[in-house]
Formats: sequence, C-alpha cells, structure tokens
Amino acid sequence: MEPTVLIAGAGPTGLTLACELARGGVPFRLIEVAPGPQPGSRGKGVQPRTLEIFEDLGIAGRVLAHGRLAMPMHSSAPDGSVTRGGAVPEDLADRPDIPYPASLITPEWRIEEALRLRLAELGGAVEFGVALTGFDQSGGGVSATVVQDGTARTVSAQWLVGCDGGRSLVRKQAGITFDGETRDEVRMVLADLPVDGLGRDVWQAWRHEEGLVSLCPLPSTDLFQFAAALAPGQDPEPSLANLRAILRRRTGRTDIHLHEPQWSSLWRANIRLAGRYREGRVFLAGDAAHVHSPAGGQGMNTGIQDAYNLGWKLAAVAAGSSPALLDTYEAERRPVAAHVLALSTARLAEVLARNDLPTRRDASTIQLDVGYRGSALARDDRDEAASLRAGDRAPDATGLTTVEGERRLFELTGGGRFTLVSFGAAPAVPDGVRTLRVVDRPAGPGDVADTRGHLTTAYGATPRTLVVIRPDGYIGLISDAGDATALSRYLADFPVPNTSGRSPVR
Repeated sequence: MEPTVLIAGAGPTGLTLACELARGGVPFRLIEVAPGPQPGSRGKGVQPRTLEIFEDLGIAGRVLAHGRLAMPMHSSAPDGSVTRGGAVPEDLADRPDIPYPASLITPEWRIEEALRLRLAELGGAVEFGVALTGFDQSGGGVSATVVQDGTARTVSAQWLVGCDGGRSLVRKQAGITFDGETRDEVRMVLADLPVDGLGRDVWQAWRHEEGLVSLCPLPSTDLFQFAAALAPGQDPEPSLANLRAILRRRTGRTDIHLHEPQWSSLWRANIRLAGRYREGRVFLAGDAAHVHSPAGGQGMNTGIQDAYNLGWKLAAVAAGSSPALLDTYEAERRPVAAHVLALSTARLAEVLARNDLPTRRDASTIQLDVGYRGSALARDDRDEAASLRAGDRAPDATGLTTVEGERRLFELTGGGRFTLVSFGAAPAVPDGVRTLRVVDRPAGPGDVADTRGHLTTAYGATPRTLVVIRPDGYIGLISDAGDATALSRYLADFPVPNTSGRSPVR
C-alpha cells in the first residue's frame, strides 16, 4: 500500500508526526537515513507543554519515569559563591490548570525510545537505513526516490514532510530559503560521560573567565552531560584529556573525575528560520524549519509541537476535511518559531554576557504561553481584554466528577478529536466531535460536574458558554453567548471527519 504521507527523518519531530498519523488511521512511511537509533543526550529538556502532548499520545508516564522534573541548578562563581535556581515558579505551582509546572530533564534518546515504543503499539515502525535522495511533485501527489541497501525505489504519497534536520534535503530541494546566521565564534563542546566525585542531585555549573562549564546528571543513566563554552582559539577536541583539562582549569577541583565519553558533539551557534513551511504538497517541521540556540531548551520541543499541529490536520484532510485546513499549519507555527528563535537567542546572549546558566523559568520558557490568536481556526465573542481567548492553550481542570469517578479535563479530551465543552445547553454537533456537558449531577456519558469550580474558573465561563477544544489542545471557539449558529458555522468551515470509531490514545 502506498503511504498517504512520507516522513523523512525519525527524530522526535518525525516520530511525533508518525504517532499522530497512526492513531488517526493514516497510512504513512517513516524513513531515517541513519542505520539505527541515535545516541546522545542532545536536547535533554522537555517543556511542560510538550509533556501535555506526551500525555495525549500516551507516553507521559514512560518519559516521566526516565526523567526528573525541576532539577535544581547550582552555579558557582570564582569567589565560591553559589547561585541556586531551577525551582518551580511560585505562580505556576499547585495550579489545577497546569499539570506539569516545570521542565523535565531526560536524555533525548529516551524521548525517541518512548515515541518508537508508542509507534509500535499503534502498528507503525521506523525504516532505518533508508535515504531520501530526491522528489518531484504534481497537483496529485509527491513521487520520491529512496535508497536502501544500494537499491533505489520510487515511493508515491499525497504529502511529503521533511523532518530531516538543519541540513534538510527536503528543504533544499523544495527551494525554500533558510534565513539567519551561523556564528562560528560561539561554540560549545558537549559530551555524555561517567563522572566520579560529584552527586547526582544537582545540575552544577562553574563560571570562569575562560567560559562556563557544567555537569548535568542524566536521569535513568549513570552519565552526566558535560557542556563547556569555547572562546575563539580554544581547543574543541572532545577527547577525555581535553575535557578533563577544561574542567580542572575552570573549577579548580581535582576531586571530580571524568571518564571516557560515550557520545560527544561540537555545537556552533546556527540560528535560522525557513522562509516558508510549505511548497505545494511538501511540508517542513522541526529543525528542517528552524534551528535554535540550546539556551532555554526550546528547539526539540518546538519541533514536537510542529508535528502535533500538522499531524491532526493531515489526518483530518485525509479523512475528508477541507484542504484549506493545511494552510493553517504555516500560519500558526512559523510565527511561534520566530518568537522562540528570538527568545532562545536572547537567552544565549544572556548566557554569554553573564557567563552563567539561564536559571529563570516562566510561562515563555516552558511554552505554556504558545498560542494561535488571530488564526483562521480561532473565533470567539469575547472582549480583547479577556485573559482566555480562542487560539490559546486549553487549560486543564481538576476535580471533575463523571459517572465513572473523578477526572481531570485532559483525561476527557484529546485522542485526536475535537471536543465541545458546554456549560449550558449542548447544541447538536457532527459525530466526530466529542461533547462534554457541565451539569450539577452526572447521569450519563459526557456529563461532568465541576465539583470544585476549577473548570468554570479556568475558562471564565458563563452558564451559556460553549468551548471547542481542538485535537491539539488549543481552543478553537469560545461563545459566552452560547451561539449555536457560530458553532455550526465554525465546524462547517473546517469540516470534522467522523473519527468516533477510532480508539483514542490513552
């Protein structure tokens, strides 16, 4: 069977897209030029918004089991004084609308492992050792050439998605520019290695006139991630001897013993954004569309969210929704990437200026403020001053009573479907839309009682409010007037296929 979607690149972005397509019943092929899974901690920070996505995909438990939330961060100055950070911000702690208030530290290979396991559960797999070498497209689809074991084959698909990294062949052949800069004078050597003489409870950094050096324990392993900024002229060689010499010079300590690296990399400041995210039937996602400074831990997370946004839209169009839905992918995600690039670049400048780790965490760095106000998919009748608008991330809410017991809102939504939350009378909706009715006492499926008032508070709801939550956890429509006509028009403009027979991922 020919795939509906051909995905090039099986990192976190490509794997997330594959999982989303698999649970939507969309035929796909996921190819990866590397012969097998890639090692290395790489993008080791998972932001709360990404953890919400992982919960919906059914892998949050696996990821959390191999990571650590709100890892303490200690930064030592040359005079011995220590700055402490990493704690959960007070304004984010213990909130019913935020299930994950802090970033998680875990090696990137663990993220890929969890996604591959989930993909296997959904009936999919990565085809390792398969290289995309070229493609052509027409109005009806894409014809791609792939090479495996020296043999070239042609693969036809309706769409091609390039998740093939910063050097993306898909982007280059599609003729899409990659605007930005490479700053060779800003470099960092990274390595995963065993360490003796240092506890594993804290991410330690040391400030020195030569540059910053840090050792971050990698949960679920016996390794640390070594990271050292390199000034022009400094030796970038990731040999054990050089790493030991850097650490000793910058910390003045002889009681910390590094062992042979199991993975290493030299990072250069490469900050770029694709001129567009689509060329006909070809899309870009992840590092193929944007590359960032690692400061603030934004890059991998942004790519995963690209895939989550594009995946449900491809599945919906494949099932009969309007092709216009695909136009909203670039319109929503490219401005987010531009914002994240600015944020991570500012964080990099802060790191270089202060010669210190970026220890501040807020809604921007943990990506809970990412939203799509102004999108064609965002409509409401609220005042511009309202704190929650269509296009915003849909808040969670605890303490909801159903006929099956107490639940969180996120446990009742998602699974690749639209959800209508009705605080008053529930209008009729297409079969593919799930309805949650807020009632005083649950009597049947779909009834929820807002026992503690968290749902009403989070959504600023009136007794007539209607809220449509998109499959990717963002608010599509809010009508405080309970406007059933507006609801019908919204769903008619972007028709929802009947996916009620599919099993949501849990």
